[in-house]
Amino acid sequence: MIAKSARKFTALAIARESELVYGTSPHPLACGLGLTVGAGKVFPEVNFTLPPMSIAAETWTEVKEHYEEMAAQILRRAVALAVPGIVLEFELLPAMTDEPEWGAEITAILKRHMQAAHEKYKLACALRVTPTDIRDQQKPPLLRTGEPWLRLRESLDRCAGAGADILSIESVGGKEVHDKALMFGDFAGIVLALGVLAPRDMTWLWGEIVSICASHPGVVPGADSACGFANTAMQLAHQKMLPEVLAAVIRAMSSVRSLAAFEQGALGPSKDCAYEGPVVKAITGLPISMEGKSASCAHFSPIGNIAAAMCDLWSNESVQNVRLLSGNAPEAFTELLAYDCRLMNAAASRDGALTLRNWLTDSDEWCSPQAAVLSPEATLRIAQTIIGEPSHYRQTIAAGRAALNLLKEGYSAGKLCLSRKEQQWLSQIEAALEDLPAEEPALMALLEDQYGGLYDKASYGL
Repeated sequence: MIAKSARKFTALAIARESELVYGTSPHPLACGLGLTVGAGKVFPEVNFTLPPMSIAAETWTEVKEHYEEMAAQILRRAVALAVPGIVLEFELLPAMTDEPEWGAEITAILKRHMQAAHEKYKLACALRVTPTDIRDQQKPPLLRTGEPWLRLRESLDRCAGAGADILSIESVGGKEVHDKALMFGDFAGIVLALGVLAPRDMTWLWGEIVSICASHPGVVPGADSACGFANTAMQLAHQKMLPEVLAAVIRAMSSVRSLAAFEQGALGPSKDCAYEGPVVKAITGLPISMEGKSASCAHFSPIGNIAAAMCDLWSNESVQNVRLLSGNAPEAFTELLAYDCRLMNAAASRDGALTLRNWLTDSDEWCSPQAAVLSPEATLRIAQTIIGEPSHYRQTIAAGRAALNLLKEGYSAGKLCLSRKEQQWLSQIEAALEDLPAEEPALMALLEDQYGGLYDKASYGL
């Protein structure tokens, strides 16, 4: 059932390329301790995690010591560099969600350090907490019932009560089908996952998350990420296991399932690993977090500069608490992000935001199909097609078609270089898009024998 807060976006909040720029959103978000995101400045969002180690009762004291150390060092570097504001993201590891009190305990530790920095140095800051979606612990996953869901819900609730300012998640609904479809390059199966199953789960799950946040005054329902879908495709393409054009089209289509969180009342900022964020920003006008070159500690990508063109928070994705020559890695990456944000903010203060945005875009746009669908122009074209359709299924197809056309135009104009194999895949994707049924029930019936056994119908309200 769709929550009462559900809304339909029928017009773009940002309709002009000149207004789709980093640091500025039509609807800035106040959160945490004196922080407002999207009101003219880009802030670093630092994400950090443990070094390789086990997480168990006997190591829990050591785990907490790591988070005490990381929080203190990150905030020390932020104060030393006089950052105007900062977001810390705590992504729970699976064991910390399985044991909800563990995630809440780390949340409280981080918030204590942030409150001290705010009181002593007037540092504007907010804590994003992202429990792991553990609902896929059995096959097929039971997404709305069972012990994993109950533990996840308790984790979200406990973290909200322990000091989270923003609650987010990287949800997995539809992934059980998407993984198989991706493995075989089955475009219809990919659409089933992204356009039918994932939005249904997002609608239900984000109704729950928004409700949890409402029971904890001051806690913002953040956003989701298509990381398990589009980023998986991106990394497989990087390893030459999938065509890049397919990964680019998947990126565009994934915007629809991430937008569903905002239809239920999510307020952002979107997750840093949600490269579909610019489309969400154009549609909703809410701020987004992005990652690119400064996330190379976590993964490589072909979109290191262009990802910053429209960001409101700039993130490092995640870095382990290991020693470097300068200091521990989370502190070092805090400095790296701080200087990136300084540059963007200095350009904006001198009426140079559009110039820098265009440089960031131009440096990547036609070097990869995945960058080509992330430019301001591409973002608005994809966003416009999405709001023009009445259902998640048809929105997903429209977004895929828009991305396909952008790639075809870039190739025809000689801007985008594609191998023969990539060219062949463009034609295959075009044919697959044309062959899709007009409505989702027909697609589900068509693919029932192939994928029906992979997912639990009741988990999607079917």
